[in-house]
Amino acid sequence: MSQTDAAERFDFRKPVSYDAEGKRRFHRHARRQLLALAAALGLEPGDYDLRANAAGIAVSGEATIHADRLYVQVSQPATRADTGILFRTCEGRRDYTGGRNNFASLDLLHRPQELADLIRRHIAP
Repeated sequence: MSQTDAAERFDFRKPVSYDAEGKRRFHRHARRQLLALAAALGLEPGDYDLRANAAGIAVSGEATIHADRLYVQVSQPATRADTGILFRTCEGRRDYTGGRNNFASLDLLHRPQELADLIRRHIAP
């Protein structure tokens, strides 16, 4: 079974707040799919940092890919809106505010190539 097949069984939208095991699974699957996204974007392992912040019990926390010109963060919005993937330009790996925010559905984590194409359409190289 491929990593993507295993992740397809994971429901990124199922709330993980107040669920330590659910949060641990959310982060594991999110990081795995962000690695697949990095590959789909043509990024090599040294081209980006992969970080996770579990945050407090009442939220999902976030997993982040931070490259020199791209910032992608995955979380479950507290509003339950379908906007769990945030992506934007940045000016280096110490730029945490970057350019204009763009959002996408958490469902795109299951389709890293499609997410990579969306990111490319919204963020000029």
